[in-house]
Amino acid sequence: MSEVIEMALMEAEEKMEKALEVAREDMASIRTGRAHPGMFAKIEVDYYGAPTPLQQLASFTVQDARTLLITPYDKGAMGAIEKALRDSDMGANPSNDGNAIRIVIPQLTEERRREYVKLAHTKGEEAKVSVRHVRRHAKDTIDKAVKDGEVGEDEGTRAEKELEALTKRHVELVDEVLKAKEAELLEV
Repeated sequence: MSEVIEMALMEAEEKMEKALEVAREDMASIRTGRAHPGMFAKIEVDYYGAPTPLQQLASFTVQDARTLLITPYDKGAMGAIEKALRDSDMGANPSNDGNAIRIVIPQLTEERRREYVKLAHTKGEEAKVSVRHVRRHAKDTIDKAVKDGEVGEDEGTRAEKELEALTKRHVELVDEVLKAKEAELLEV
């Protein structure tokens, strides 16, 4: 296989893996009825004037299925963390005991679960679009190499088949991540 095609396929696979990883992170940040630190991955705290991810400012301890303890490394950030949690769309009510912030995750209503499932589907579709965009870019590179005579048509066709298999595999992996999240959300 020519170097141009090999590079195009390697780059495509790398970018598809990244799209899959983003989908996994997005799914983890969609809350379920259970407490887990991933729920707070997208929350930023105004830490001395700089927006800082919450996970860099505190440690998380899951006390039970619906209770999470957030212990700030810097007690001076306690108020800012509490404010960021209140302002988030988590629907959680943080309580501060001076050393740590306790969050009890409210039970999800059926309506809220459905909204989260829709959100998960949207995130999944975004990931698939991203994978397909990578495929289109790689296919253009392969087509150009064939057109410019850098590689033969047979090799171009083989590379396209490999690219299709790669795309199909990553789309299926996104679907698996989505199915798992949907099952987790609908589980009562």
